[in-house]
Amino acid sequence: MAAAKTEFKGRDPGRRSRLPSSVRTVGRALRLPVTGTARGIRRVTHAHGAGESGLGKLIELHAVNGAGDVMITVALASTVFFAVPTDEARGRVALYLAITMAPFTVLAPVVGPLLDRLPHGRRAAMAGAMLARALLALVLSGAVVTGSLELYPAALGVLVASKAYGVVRSAVVPRLLPPRFSLVKANSRVTLGGLLATGVAAPAGAGLQVLGPRWPLYGAFVLFVTGTFLSFSLPPKVDSAKGEDVALLAADEQHLHGPRRSTPRRPGLRTVGTAVTHALGANASLRCLSGFLIFFLAFLLREHPLTGQSAAVSLGLVGVAAGTGNALGTAVGAWLRSRAPEIIVVTVGAAVLGAAVIAAVFFGAFLVACLAAVAGFSQALAKLSLDALIQRDVPELVRTSAFARSETLLQMAWVLGGAVGIVLPLNGTVGLSVGAVIVAAGWLTTLRGLLASARRGGRAAQTARVV
Repeated sequence: MAAAKTEFKGRDPGRRSRLPSSVRTVGRALRLPVTGTARGIRRVTHAHGAGESGLGKLIELHAVNGAGDVMITVALASTVFFAVPTDEARGRVALYLAITMAPFTVLAPVVGPLLDRLPHGRRAAMAGAMLARALLALVLSGAVVTGSLELYPAALGVLVASKAYGVVRSAVVPRLLPPRFSLVKANSRVTLGGLLATGVAAPAGAGLQVLGPRWPLYGAFVLFVTGTFLSFSLPPKVDSAKGEDVALLAADEQHLHGPRRSTPRRPGLRTVGTAVTHALGANASLRCLSGFLIFFLAFLLREHPLTGQSAAVSLGLVGVAAGTGNALGTAVGAWLRSRAPEIIVVTVGAAVLGAAVIAAVFFGAFLVACLAAVAGFSQALAKLSLDALIQRDVPELVRTSAFARSETLLQMAWVLGGAVGIVLPLNGTVGLSVGAVIVAAGWLTTLRGLLASARRGGRAAQTARVV
């Protein structure tokens, strides 16, 4: 018995040593692509001090946010837009705009001031926006199958929560700047993270859509729950608001009270300067054009696809052109840093205006794709330039508030552009002419304001020399 026990004990350790080793080898092989990819992403997002400052975690959070939003977009587009004939789809989208966008235009101006009152709860606000969209994704997963009216209020809730997250994210970035990092460079990294995640999530959402309309929404639920936990992983300094105040989107003291009013200004309110307000006007026109093109081209290309292409391929080509332009504009913005942001805003506005006029006059497939690319490039670069101006001209104690309020205004401009795009007749020349007018209004106002500011600066310098 002892010998048998000894023999058994002699064989068993060898078997135990072999089995775990093979299992560990297979486990490492299966885990390597995931862990290797995760480590690679972490190295990129945490480079150049972004890991120590907390900016890397914000980049990852924004990537999760972008992926979740595109999952919901895929599910709603297939239900509201692609699942029915063009005329019926236009009616559905118009109803969607009326029920979701119209209330949003009322709620959006409230978002910034409300967040100003919650400066110590930014992590909780971002987590709340994530959790709200996770729960609403479950509501939508039932509504897209049954076609119930729950779809519209749930979609409105998703929209409001998404924009609230965007406002808070813009306000948080200044708190997470690594040493020797400009604000425009930090925003470029955050934006690129979101764009890359969107590019990966869009085909994944389309693949889930093949399994059924619910599945992209289930994917969004998982992503937003993950984002809820990631929000609380941001550094505690995100919730610090020491020394901060409230900013008004007015250029100077005269815009606040008028030239004759002598009543003292309420303590704590600050103006943001002429350069910021003019750049904000140009950005609003470009954001309005973005919303307009999304809705107008979606219906135009469905009814009149690009030459030799199907409607889905036509929309895909224009979408890829716009996304590529946006990513390129973000990359160029990081390279330019904060050099002459006023000149950049005026230049990209002129580029979009020229592209829109050419596309309207010589309407064609190539020019439509070019316009989408130029609009995406210019919108990204103009927004980064606005960020640089806010960093340069707005005092730190009101900078967070300025970001919150400017982002709310830009989101309202996008809603307005979308509404214009849905009501226009499906005529390419007419539609793109309207788009050119939208850009021209903002660009000319910005150019005139900057020229006036330059003249005032020149007169002030001349007076100083005389004195």
